[in-house]
Amino acid sequence: MAKIKVLIVDDSALVRKLLTEMLSSTPGIEVVGVAQDPYIARDKIKELKPDVLTLDVEMPRMDGLTFLKNLMRLHPMPVVMVSSLTEQGADVTLRALEAGAIDFVTKPKIDLADGLVGYQDELIEKIKTAALVSKTALLMRASSLGTTKKQSADVVLEKTVTRHYRTTDRLIAIGASTGGTEAIKDVLITMPPDSPGIVIAQHIPEAFSEPFAKRMDALCAINVRHAEDNEQILPGHAYVAPGNAHLMVVRDGAKYRCKLNDGPAVNRHRPAVDVLFRSVAQNAGPNAVGVILTGMGDDGANGLHEMHEAGAKTIAQDEKTSVVWGMPGEAVKRGGVDFILPLNRVCKKIVELVQD
Repeated sequence: MAKIKVLIVDDSALVRKLLTEMLSSTPGIEVVGVAQDPYIARDKIKELKPDVLTLDVEMPRMDGLTFLKNLMRLHPMPVVMVSSLTEQGADVTLRALEAGAIDFVTKPKIDLADGLVGYQDELIEKIKTAALVSKTALLMRASSLGTTKKQSADVVLEKTVTRHYRTTDRLIAIGASTGGTEAIKDVLITMPPDSPGIVIAQHIPEAFSEPFAKRMDALCAINVRHAEDNEQILPGHAYVAPGNAHLMVVRDGAKYRCKLNDGPAVNRHRPAVDVLFRSVAQNAGPNAVGVILTGMGDDGANGLHEMHEAGAKTIAQDEKTSVVWGMPGEAVKRGGVDFILPLNRVCKKIVELVQD
């Protein structure tokens, strides 16, 4: 198989050197060039035709976010962002994912050389994943850029619409990984404000989960929160798992509550989608709807099957609209999926199921 051609774009000579050494020593990956700013990167993309770009968020002459937006408009390609572990870095990175980046890795705050070596396996995995993203998915993401404000404005108008569900104990569980922040956003911004409570497990670092929840809250008609231990799950609210804890649902009489657990990683992840889905299967059973969205690997496939066996209705995002059809594809293979749908039909199906 041909090697994955990578172009590294970073203003730090040390980072360029370290990333080049890491990736060049990896079978199947070839660093075809480096660039210290977006203007040089633009010329090297034309010359070298890389398969994947690693892009620093903060750079001189043109910041990484502006360059990314221009790139996705003119020449869509897989991009992995290299971000700083700060509140500002988290916000910019989330906006980069919204602008079309496939995924991101974070730079350590101190001891850059040793810290980046610790991220080697993660970086390599994400570059390999980015290289697998279909051109169709890239083009679909690029064509949808800039529509979020219009969609969220439409949703705000729905706050005047009142729907009454027959029961108050329905529950919606959503799991995702690579490409999931945007897929989750696309579902949440179209959910009506009186929807049943929603619990979410997205593979995301600790420093990014709360900014992600705040960003979703600003865009959506429902209230989106960073989940806290023992808080009651309320209608019209969504609860995002912290990036360092498993989120589980427990029953408390007629109520559901969030339960956080700092136990070991499951399927290499904490939070793990399987942990969330299993708890929903055990405590909500047929009163739940399970949704598995884009993501690499198979986390959530077993848990969704358990939800299905417990009587819950289950949905998987289809291959065409998934950035990576790993998790939903595995869920389909294991027979735990009732509906396979494009992303833009997932919310409508959820609402239909919870109204039934």
